Amino acid sequence: MADNESTKKPQTLKLWIMMALQFFIWGAWLPLVFGYLGEKGLGFDELQQTWVLIAFPVAAIVAMFFSNQFADRNFAAEKFLAISHLIGGISILSLAFVKGFVPFTILMWIHCLVYVPTVSITNSIAFAAMKDAKKEFGIVRMGGTIGWILASWPLFFLLSDDPLAARYTYMIAGVASLILAGYSLTLPHTPPNKSAESLAWLKALKTLASPAILVLWLVTMVDACVHDLYFMWTSGFLQDIGIPQKWVMPVMSIGQVAEIGTMAVLGYFLTRLGWRKTMIIGVLGHAIRFAIFAWVPVPALVILANVLHGVCYAFFFATVYIFVDEFLPKDVRSSTQGLFNLMILGGGPILARIFAPRWFSNASTKVEEATQVDYQALFQVPCYMAIAAALVLAIAFWPPKMNASEKVAEA
Repeated sequence: MADNESTKKPQTLKLWIMMALQFFIWGAWLPLVFGYLGEKGLGFDELQQTWVLIAFPVAAIVAMFFSNQFADRNFAAEKFLAISHLIGGISILSLAFVKGFVPFTILMWIHCLVYVPTVSITNSIAFAAMKDAKKEFGIVRMGGTIGWILASWPLFFLLSDDPLAARYTYMIAGVASLILAGYSLTLPHTPPNKSAESLAWLKALKTLASPAILVLWLVTMVDACVHDLYFMWTSGFLQDIGIPQKWVMPVMSIGQVAEIGTMAVLGYFLTRLGWRKTMIIGVLGHAIRFAIFAWVPVPALVILANVLHGVCYAFFFATVYIFVDEFLPKDVRSSTQGLFNLMILGGGPILARIFAPRWFSNASTKVEEATQVDYQALFQVPCYMAIAAALVLAIAFWPPKMNASEKVAEA
């Protein structure tokens, strides 16, 4: 028993560091990308910004139908992670030195196409190495939360109120990606699954025949859309209520600080509340936060409301990953993780990036040369979407009671 514990702790630490670096990369550039691309930064027009911004969600779709399947059958997971972050690190590092639309877009697409599959791959490595996912995943995934915070907080010292200074975030993200490329080779060996079906995503899609899985998949799309709207609109909103640009990343990362606590106690709440209630709380966290943004835009309260981001992520998205690992058959588990990542990183964000410009335009008016945004009207949209998603979970999501994947497989 003592030997098992002694080998388990270093492995858990390795997985924790893997998650920290994985999400450090993403957290370094995402919060400021929307302002960086616009008229105060690189000067891309609305269509050009869309081409850049859809790279990430489109990459999630490619990952579902190709990248993850290819990696699962042909590479040891840790080696695929190393190659992906080597290519992704070089491409995102290069983004710091280009300003033209075409080279910037190409480099962003390259980075996203190799980075997005690694979100599922790191989950696969972690789940394969853990003995009790329900107890351990929250702690391991907490590394990702801390990685995001480490990317956000120190950077505000480097950034002035000039949006072009955000290019430093791409330098830092690139260096972190190259570090993870090397570090990946030290991770627990996760061999390729040679017996996996070449079209495993078709089998994963069949799991949607289970009403519980289908409802959860659709709710995940809505919640991911709401989650993406937070990143698209909050930076401008914070500056509108008087928070300087260089403080935007630290303020938005307060949610990740809170996520540390919620991830640490996630196992406790899952055991006490069960899947459905835990997920409903996670979705309602979005509704409460956007309600505060819309109707009580007092800076102190808005900053405090960002604490709810931790609840939103841990109690819904992390819980979804654990649910899939708990209830889906082993031979389709990885593909189904990709199926949900398709919504979390692809379907939901694509919806947000298609409709958000229209919603934003409807809530905006031109006064002389300035644009005034009716954030009360704007934030009501994701608030009501989150409430609707929570109601669907309460009424229609009834997961299997027994801990056996056969019930889902038989559906």
